[in-house]
Amino acid sequence: MTQKADGNGLTHSSRRRFLAGSAAIGALALAGCTGDTGDSAETPSDSSVGQIGSGRAGRPAPGGTPVAELPDLEGELTLYSGRNEFLVGELIEFLDETYPDFTPEVRYGGSSDLVNTIDTEGSGSPADVFYSVNSGSLASLAQMGRTQALSSEIQDTVSEEFRTDQWVGTSGRARTVPFNTNTLTEGQIPSDVMAFPQFGADLGWAPSYGSCQAFITAMRLLEGEEATREWLQGVVDSGITAYADEFQVSQAVANGELDAGFANHYYIQRVLDGSPSAPIDTAFTDGDAGSIFNVAGAAVLDTASDSDLAQNFVRHLLSAEAQEYFAVETFEYPLIPDVEPVGNLPTIDELNVPDIEFSELADLEPTIDLMRDVGIDV
Repeated sequence: MTQKADGNGLTHSSRRRFLAGSAAIGALALAGCTGDTGDSAETPSDSSVGQIGSGRAGRPAPGGTPVAELPDLEGELTLYSGRNEFLVGELIEFLDETYPDFTPEVRYGGSSDLVNTIDTEGSGSPADVFYSVNSGSLASLAQMGRTQALSSEIQDTVSEEFRTDQWVGTSGRARTVPFNTNTLTEGQIPSDVMAFPQFGADLGWAPSYGSCQAFITAMRLLEGEEATREWLQGVVDSGITAYADEFQVSQAVANGELDAGFANHYYIQRVLDGSPSAPIDTAFTDGDAGSIFNVAGAAVLDTASDSDLAQNFVRHLLSAEAQEYFAVETFEYPLIPDVEPVGNLPTIDELNVPDIEFSELADLEPTIDLMRDVGIDV
């Protein structure tokens, strides 16, 4: 069970008023997600500096529907969360604290592992809501017939490209190219991801990371297996450096160890949050595998003991406060139009992303086989 915090001195109603007008819920500046294995287990930053781009300090109250205008959460709810506790535990605790009659029981694990668990548990699964780090796991669960249709209110809150009638995205992440501003300008970064093997820069990546593997999966789907094999061989031959995760890639770019790399957008924001003057910036490729956009999201299980409570909980993940939390604490893209991302970033509508179904990015096995064939340690 999520534990209640002590000593904050706020009543149920006053806490709701306080958080409804707050620009940030938490105290930690947290990192983002991987693809298939849950969120990153890196130690979160505790920096309070680095109000970069649109910034965290002085942000206006978030738009959208505040928690105070949503129906109360009441009852016991079992949440299977493929998002790491240090990323979303504070948000769930906020909801627990806001509603005295709400008791969330949370089971954390990898998104794919939890899908397999739900499948194994069958009709006896205690899960009410599945919260995934990636859309592929949500799509897999829906294809198994283990989800139920979401209310029109939930569906109408998010643009149609970020939901189906069976699951809804709650926050997003864009693939980007972090680059060192002391060695490169944005104009020097190739707009075509397929040009990077010939770029001639010192590059870095995290090939064992789920998000990187989803990026290569997108390349395989868009460009074909042979072109992807040639690209992989090309970046290996050019001396690309492998790191354990994409925060390390972004930090190496900022430290001058690399000229550029491949990473989700929020890792660059995290580096800048800890070191606002770091020589790192964000570039985007144009409508190809290097510019895919993926979402974390939630689904209500067919085994939900209280469907109304489960649907209401998912609706709370799209509240003004929750979307602001994703912006300022995990540095993700909020998915409601009235909350902006942190950083000097294009809006979601301004991103030029390829036309790929989210569910296709979950087909990682052929990608991993291809990477291993080229000699990449994944």
